[in-house]
Amino acid sequence: MIMDVNENFSFEKKAEADLANAKVQEWEALMWKFQQALPNSKPGEKWQIMDLIYELNT
Repeated sequence: MIMDVNENFSFEKKAEADLANAKVQEWEALMWKFQQALPNSKPGEKWQIMDLIYELNT
């Protein structure tokens, strides 16, 4: 997933908002049935920061 955010974005604030949102929690519980964490992930961590290495502009 690529997130295009502004300078005010905070992963901490997003995490707090996600935890407070029942629909997000319902979705995450469903998705854990189909997704798995990478071997080097922290417990409960599904997403990891990656560097963009290629961008196709058409």
